[in-house]
Amino acid sequence: MHRSDIESARHERWLRHKPAGKSANGVVTAQHYIAAEAGARVLEEGGNAVDAAVTTALTMQTVEPWMSGLAACGYMQILHPDGSAETIEFTGRLPAKLDMQVYAPDDSGATYFNGNALSKNGANVRGMTSAVIPGAVRGFALALQRYGTIGFDRAIRPARDQAAKGMTVDWHTSLAIGLGHGEMRADPVMQAVYQPGGKIPGPGAVLHNPQLAATLARLHDNGPEDLYTGQTAAALVADLNAGGSSITAGDLAAYAPKIYPSLPFTFAGHTIFTPGPTSGGARLRLALLRFEQLFGASGAVGPKFYADFATALRHAYCEKIAPLTVNEHDKNGSTTQINAVDREGRFVAITFTLLNRFGAYAMSPSTGILLNNGMAWFDPRPGKISSMAPNAYAHNNMCPVAIAAHGKSVAVLGASGGNMIVPALAQITAMHLVAGYSVDQAVSHPRIDAGPTPTMTVNVDMTDDEIAAVAAIGPIRAAQNEVMPRPFASPAMTGRDGDVFIGMPDTSYPPAAAAPAQR
Repeated sequence: MHRSDIESARHERWLRHKPAGKSANGVVTAQHYIAAEAGARVLEEGGNAVDAAVTTALTMQTVEPWMSGLAACGYMQILHPDGSAETIEFTGRLPAKLDMQVYAPDDSGATYFNGNALSKNGANVRGMTSAVIPGAVRGFALALQRYGTIGFDRAIRPARDQAAKGMTVDWHTSLAIGLGHGEMRADPVMQAVYQPGGKIPGPGAVLHNPQLAATLARLHDNGPEDLYTGQTAAALVADLNAGGSSITAGDLAAYAPKIYPSLPFTFAGHTIFTPGPTSGGARLRLALLRFEQLFGASGAVGPKFYADFATALRHAYCEKIAPLTVNEHDKNGSTTQINAVDREGRFVAITFTLLNRFGAYAMSPSTGILLNNGMAWFDPRPGKISSMAPNAYAHNNMCPVAIAAHGKSVAVLGASGGNMIVPALAQITAMHLVAGYSVDQAVSHPRIDAGPTPTMTVNVDMTDDEIAAVAAIGPIRAAQNEVMPRPFASPAMTGRDGDVFIGMPDTSYPPAAAAPAQR
């Protein structure tokens, strides 16, 4: 591929840079600065990284509701100062009873972007029928109970207050709403919140979701269990059932997040921790260990680095591991990443999602909760790794990573981006540990994306020799790391920089930021 062909993929003609956050008192990164700053204030008040991360995560729904919320699902990795790590898994769960006639595969044989069969009438991807039991609130409550120093009321307070004020629209919000404007029209309640008057709001508009504000206030006053067994639960189940969902009050009450030691493996003299088998962790392990076999434990980023990663990622995606997305890149994902570290060296990484942008495109009228479309994580066809089954937990690509060495915590990282998550995290980990890049350099450096499809994506900012080395492995296409569409994952990392901590968000995600604790 000639450089002229590569440069034709450069659609955005500007230079982007974000400052890393540095502080001996801790740092929080998030895909929105308001949420990151809410978490940093918790650190400044004496809270720890678990307190800060949960506060940040709960605040996200009030500033980027298309990414996450009370109906979200995901993982939290807690890396303790001594280098041990635990995972709290709060992935989506199916109800105890499923009407498979509702979710029967469409007669056309169509599949969703992740390879699962589409149900008739889109029942597993849109509307109330596409929602699974959400785990985020119980997952966060469990984290605070076991490792936090603040109550759930303090953690949810910034979200409550932000929701009461309303969400101020910027150009990125207008873009997100505009991309989903057609789907929103199927839900009048949702459209009234995000498209008042039936129009896409412009920058400066303030959007209000009074039902969500009331729900957040109720959870602040009554505690997290209100979402699973209280007034909020009853209202949510009534709305779900009215929309055709089979989720019952018993399903909500029975939901339980999982907590277990994170799964370790050794890479470049460090211990890498991932969540369990429902995550992208097994594929990350395959990629990094194969790369180390080819490249070694140290060396510079250059043509061989990228070529060996192309080979390693192809190896990882040849393995029959769920999940396995079959598209080249996911333009519709709604995953968000939060990292935090406190002054004691306790790190937290949270990756959680509604699955697609704006999830199910369905809002609970009584609670203002934007529902996930987690049914799309499951295949209505029998005999698949991710086949629908009562009480099953979802397989997905999320994979928050923790790194330790010599009995000491080192770093955490994670990303949004569906099938692009593992390739990004594998390369950033190697750039940091193998090539010696700092946290901010590793997050910001050009990467490739290689997955289950034959074509690999190369970044236009790579050198000609680097691109040629990847092209020697297989077919390539060039892409810029741009705001939209997103040809690469959106990663963030928090680690150490000498005696202080450093956090770095994705430079291509407009509102993403690192917020250092000032005291």
